Amino acid sequence: MVRNIRVKLKYKLDNSYDIVIGENLDKVIFNDLKRFAHSKYVIVTDDVTRKLLGNKLLAALKKNKISSDLVSFTAGEKNKNIATVTKICRELLRKGTDRKSCVIALGGGVVGDIAGFVASVFMRGVEFVQIPTTLLAMVDSSIGGKVGVDLDSGKNILGMFAQPKKVYVDINFLKTLPTSELENGLAEIIKHGIIADKRLFEYIEKNLDKIFMRKKDALMRIIVDSVKIKKTIVEKDEKESLLRMKLNFGHTTGHAIEALSNYKIKHGKGVALGMLIESRIANKLGMLNSFELLRINLLVRRAGLDIHDDVFKAVNKKNLNKLVLLMHHDKKAFKGDIRFILPLAIGKVTIKSSLKDNLIKESVLDVLPAW
Repeated sequence: MVRNIRVKLKYKLDNSYDIVIGENLDKVIFNDLKRFAHSKYVIVTDDVTRKLLGNKLLAALKKNKISSDLVSFTAGEKNKNIATVTKICRELLRKGTDRKSCVIALGGGVVGDIAGFVASVFMRGVEFVQIPTTLLAMVDSSIGGKVGVDLDSGKNILGMFAQPKKVYVDINFLKTLPTSELENGLAEIIKHGIIADKRLFEYIEKNLDKIFMRKKDALMRIIVDSVKIKKTIVEKDEKESLLRMKLNFGHTTGHAIEALSNYKIKHGKGVALGMLIESRIANKLGMLNSFELLRINLLVRRAGLDIHDDVFKAVNKKNLNKLVLLMHHDKKAFKGDIRFILPLAIGKVTIKSSLKDNLIKESVLDVLPAW
């Protein structure tokens, strides 16, 4: 005898949230946290951000009579793994965190990914807010709900979609941000221009000096435009069934390069190199004209996204096969076939698969000598 019993779970879920962009958002954050009325707020950050900002935020929360605590881990992409998640979860338990608590992700992209992943799995999920402190996190990783950690075989292999309750983008953090981190964030903003907004790309071309001078109007313009691009795509394709893949321009190659370098190459520079290689592939296929390719090359280099010789050794002729193998492990891959996001013009891209490995290797070699 066979009996079939159906569990009906049809329901609608609203994952909408606000992204607040501005200066001096402390009062806004404190008022919101009081209004959210969680049993406790736990700041999750890395040891570097803890010293710079975390301890101050914790003291301010307590001064505003908001029940709070802090957990930190050793900074760096190399620590973005399941062991770190386990350690943080144990610390949360030790500090009395419960299902009505809320995690505050304070830091750059690695912190946001780890803290968001911790929140999504701790006690089967608690709410979290994002307070990104780097340009890259402000325009990319804090938005869209992608959280996760790395495996030896690739970036973000373990993860899920978990949307934050709110995101607070305070451009005051950028005043003291190291230039190298500003460059890393610019890689993602240039990417947004190439995939969806030619005017944003042109604005960066004309105003790069103002951006590096940390002029408020320039920073607000590129951040707001980037956030709008990403939020529009995420609204249409939250779980990356197809359209959202376009946000991964430069990432198929970039993630593989980062992994191959044992993460000595930072994410922004990996993506920048990936954008050049993938643009070269598009040019070789006759999809992107040479003038547009030149503009992409020039802006990436003007933005300071170069690869130094000591790190450059991570990618060479001897390990091209390993580089391509890592691309085959990319999450967008389907039945072993690599999917690339390739530009048709500045402001427009398409998804392309079934590319020959030799074409990929040739394009990598075409770009690398120039660096």
